[in-house]
Amino acid sequence: MVKYVIKRDGRKVDFDKKKIIDAVLKAMNVTDKGEDFVLAAQIAVDVANYGDEEMSVESIQDLVEMELMNSPRKEVAKKYIAYRNQRNLARKAKSHEIFQEIIDAQANDITRENANMNADTPAGMMMKFASESTKSYVDECLLSEDVRDAVKNGYIHIHDKDYYPTKSLTCIQHPLDKILENGLRAGHGESRPAKRIETAAVLACISMETVQNEMHGGQAIPAFDFYLAPFVRKTFQEELKKLEAYDDQDYSRLYDVEISDYLRHDLTGLKGDEKAVQQAINQTVGRVHQSMEAFVHNMNTIHSRGGNQVVFSSINYGTDTSAEGRCIIREILNTTYEGVGNGSTAIFPIQIWKKKRGVSYLPEDPNYDLYKFACKVSARRFFPNFLNLDASYNVDDAWKADDPRRFEHEVATMGCRTRVYGNKFGPKTSIGRGNLSFTTINIVRIAIECMNIENKEERIAAFMEKFDWALNIAAKQLDERFQFQKTALKKQFPLLMNGLWLGSDNLEPNDCIESVLNQGTLAIGFIGLAETLIALVGKHHGESEEAQELGLRIISHMAEKINCFTESYQHNYSCFATPAEGLSGRFTKMDRKKFGNIPGITDKDYYTNSSHIPVYYHCTPQHKAKIEGPYHKYEGAGHIFYVEIDGDATHNPEAIMAIVDLMDKYDIGYGSVNHNRNRCLDCGYEDATEGLKECPHCHSTNIDTLQRITGYLVGTTNRWNSAKLAELKDRVVHK
Repeated sequence: MVKYVIKRDGRKVDFDKKKIIDAVLKAMNVTDKGEDFVLAAQIAVDVANYGDEEMSVESIQDLVEMELMNSPRKEVAKKYIAYRNQRNLARKAKSHEIFQEIIDAQANDITRENANMNADTPAGMMMKFASESTKSYVDECLLSEDVRDAVKNGYIHIHDKDYYPTKSLTCIQHPLDKILENGLRAGHGESRPAKRIETAAVLACISMETVQNEMHGGQAIPAFDFYLAPFVRKTFQEELKKLEAYDDQDYSRLYDVEISDYLRHDLTGLKGDEKAVQQAINQTVGRVHQSMEAFVHNMNTIHSRGGNQVVFSSINYGTDTSAEGRCIIREILNTTYEGVGNGSTAIFPIQIWKKKRGVSYLPEDPNYDLYKFACKVSARRFFPNFLNLDASYNVDDAWKADDPRRFEHEVATMGCRTRVYGNKFGPKTSIGRGNLSFTTINIVRIAIECMNIENKEERIAAFMEKFDWALNIAAKQLDERFQFQKTALKKQFPLLMNGLWLGSDNLEPNDCIESVLNQGTLAIGFIGLAETLIALVGKHHGESEEAQELGLRIISHMAEKINCFTESYQHNYSCFATPAEGLSGRFTKMDRKKFGNIPGITDKDYYTNSSHIPVYYHCTPQHKAKIEGPYHKYEGAGHIFYVEIDGDATHNPEAIMAIVDLMDKYDIGYGSVNHNRNRCLDCGYEDATEGLKECPHCHSTNIDTLQRITGYLVGTTNRWNSAKLAELKDRVVHK
């Protein structure tokens, strides 16, 4: 008697006669005589009785065919055989079609799933082959049945599903000081600790590039200024030692001299110690600038993940008020302002200014001059973005102005928006931690299924009930993935788990990472709040106070429910304002196919990202801030606020400062400003001329517009998928 079925993927599951009955009835249903439930049930019983205790799917199907051929309904056997063949061909054809599109370098939503990846290169193609093959394996082998059904039916989306079998994690904020002080050991070589600024900058690059190959998300440095500041003083001392040899003097008394700021000045009229100090400062600033220039150039040219993708990197800075820290900040800003190559805007690292009252925001603050410069740089180069340390949910009572390691109590973010801060299982910090994995809920589909309920209160109640079901499924799926991830060994992550990840220092190579994994977070995201509200109350939150109240009710409920998951599953769950890129059109296509073209909901190629006001909605920056700001406190796993401005922002840094003021006023956690920037794809020339058709530098007509996609820049929109291109076309200026 059959007790177990060996699935195609090797799993052993309980034998279920109902599946045989359903398959036979389907075959009967396409014949003239129709269904015969009694016969179908008898065939299932006979197969169960005559088969072995364990049988493969194919062997069971062979028995079903034999029983049908021996029954009075031989015509059903023919239909059943034909259906089996069709299923086999369909499985092969789907893979063949996808692979052929990759081979032919077709620009479609499969090869343009990630705009930061060049899927046309051999390495990129190889990665896409692996990616598409692995996704089906995950569906068949690693997902529980209810989760698999939720994915298949478009209720949830598992991000980075192709990396699921690798047990990799999403991202991390690098404790760079560990590498700079102790050297880098990555399992295939090692380097000594840094002694000078040039080495420190290179190790920062290598750290992020190496760990990028161990993870499926991004890499960030949470306190770039604090980490590199000590090497400015070391470089200064080294320059004094050079002068000692040149001047035949002992300048050791000047090694620790107080320096108010590292600024270049002419040496004319200076003598003695004053001249020596200034000359050393001048040389130091030059070396720091070259190091920052090399850092930025490397982060835009060093490839990872098989050579098809530059490192998805971010750096946070702005709150180190020491002379050395200010030198690092000033020179990274100078380098960014100048651009790379022929003056092109650097795509990476994504730069984030940490804005804090008393430190780096108000006119009386010690870093206010650098804040103004940061706004000027952002007006030309899109970066830095701005992280609001004064937001109510970003404030840490442990932060003290006189603490040399106060950066440990400052939240840091990934450039795209990912935020990791609160921690039930360890210290509250961003450093040495990251997101483990995340899953997004299609709240629009749930709303569409409820929108025809006439009574509004009943409609909303039905939505909330289904929403709870989806949240439960998402939480369960993330826990299942966690249980799979935790079995990974330290040696599988030779640098990440060699002291970078919080608590990993004491792990042995063959230890499982379970004991330290819970320092990370599991994020549940959402997409399409605007379309959800249109389905439920007829308007989105940007145009209706009623919709805004409902929107906040939905997302605050989501955050509360997710907090409960933290207790019930004993993981750091958090609510995520999903940065949909490849996902932006997937849900929409599925919902349009099932529900048709619904005005304001499925009539576009994309759903609006998370809790944003639709990109096509005309409003002022202040209105946008007022509406979107209140959601950020619930979106603990990450959020972002965008404003689109028109014209040439290069000479208008005040416009950037005005947006940061809105962030301060409306308790917004993280934000950035988009503006027009033309880019010649042949020579790299950039300007903000509206409607530029020909490059004034090389006269090429190969002109593109540099744009932000979900939080990061993409050098060309040629790599954007169709949904994001449609969204880009619909974007309007906020004024």
